[in-house]
Amino acid sequence: MSHPLTAVLIGAGNRGYEAYGPYALAHPYEIRFVAVAEPHDARRARFAEAHDIPPERQFRTWEDILSQGQIADVALICTLDRMHVGPSVAALEAGCDVLLEKPMATTLADCVRLVQTAERTGQLLQICHVLRYTAFFSTLHDVITSGRLGDVITVEHRENVVYWHMAHSFVRGNWRNSKIESPMILAKCCHDVDILYWNLGPCVRLNSFGSLIHYRAENAPPGAPERCTDDCPVADDCPWYAPRLYLGDYIGWPVSAISEDTSLEARRRALETGPYGRCVYHCDNDVVDHQIVNLEVESGASVALVMHGHSHEEARTMRYDGTRATLRGKFGYGFGDAIEIHDHLTSRVERIDPQAGGSGHGGGDEGVMAAFVRAVRDSSSAALTSARESLESHLMAFAAEQARVEGAIVEMATYRERAEALGKV
Repeated sequence: MSHPLTAVLIGAGNRGYEAYGPYALAHPYEIRFVAVAEPHDARRARFAEAHDIPPERQFRTWEDILSQGQIADVALICTLDRMHVGPSVAALEAGCDVLLEKPMATTLADCVRLVQTAERTGQLLQICHVLRYTAFFSTLHDVITSGRLGDVITVEHRENVVYWHMAHSFVRGNWRNSKIESPMILAKCCHDVDILYWNLGPCVRLNSFGSLIHYRAENAPPGAPERCTDDCPVADDCPWYAPRLYLGDYIGWPVSAISEDTSLEARRRALETGPYGRCVYHCDNDVVDHQIVNLEVESGASVALVMHGHSHEEARTMRYDGTRATLRGKFGYGFGDAIEIHDHLTSRVERIDPQAGGSGHGGGDEGVMAAFVRAVRDSSSAALTSARESLESHLMAFAAEQARVEGAIVEMATYRERAEALGKV
């Protein structure tokens, strides 16, 4: 048996530790982490202990770890989005193949730069488009490409963000402000746009509408304090009341994100002093809480992508209407996943229940790791997306944000040409 790939992890937060680290522990003959870089002492120590990484291979910064030269076959980059570019470019230049958390970067120019760097160095740059590796979306793709629906005429794809997730990540959390992170249509819907591209091909033109309606100071109830823990008078009537969301018996994500110590006292202290205890009406958020993107693809089909942060459940729902059948689907991360095909000729309805995998994102986290390992070991076993293909979803997301802000229709051929030039500056 060949030796396992050696890997360095840069960024040992939620995704690095909980999504990708477990794959190496479950498949020690495929991949083994030999070094970690993470500025947060507790997170670095936690990952190092889990993977038996010695002290001399534990680093605070990506500069420290990559200054050692190529000390592993591959690098996994799981830092905050705005910190992706530096370590990714350095790892590619050092000769490492790279698995990079999505989105690639927070600016269009940096996304293009990453792809151009991978192509210039000849290294693999795979983006974590984990939904492609789920049973649900691979089944959906197979149905569409099989021709069972006939010619696809119109599509509606909805990213329904549950209210508490919206508050956690996009009002109180790391992705709340477009000045420090990517716009929400990229941060949350990079997966969704990638699935649409995978199923339908390139976009020809698009426009977009959306705004921040609800999570604003003027919508705060009378007397609502800056923090939920400061005797909020409407606590019993507020769905986003932080103590209710974070101080129960459950300590998995997103509760685990507010404090490394998940004891009740530590979590309460985190709400009293940290960002997740803030009133949702008194945060420094500016990203939209709803957005629609209208796309025309090369086949002529029309597509509506709807994203919003006011759902009762976390689920993606979709409808594909073709000339021979209609497909309706719901992806709820293994909870109620189903695809229905309504045949126009026979009126029969076929129900498919894809079985979700055991890892996060309905099995996608494990799937993307397995695909990355295969692609590194055997260049003929290509990943489902090259860096160039992954760039397409990012281009469409940035174009959608430009269209929303400017109230314009964006022609994608021209947009692609301009984007490619940005990476060469």
